[in-house]
Amino acid sequence: MWYVYLIECRNGSWYAGITNDLEARYAAHVAGRGARYTRANPPVKLLGARTFPDRSAASRAEYEVKQLPRAQKLAWLLAGPA
Repeated sequence: MWYVYLIECRNGSWYAGITNDLEARYAAHVAGRGARYTRANPPVKLLGARTFPDRSAASRAEYEVKQLPRAQKLAWLLAGPA
């Protein structure tokens, strides 16, 4: 199972990413070993995640959510399975 997740950063921005181990990936972001963006803008909380059957589907969904305006990102996340 793969996940597309949203993290709220200390500067108020949101970061979207994909992983197949959500707990470990979030812990890496918190520890400063995640993406370059979250090293510069540390995470405050995990807003949530949606599951996908494979990496390809998760990558497409990540691209989709990154194209959305901020106001629609949380709605996308809460909409549930694709």
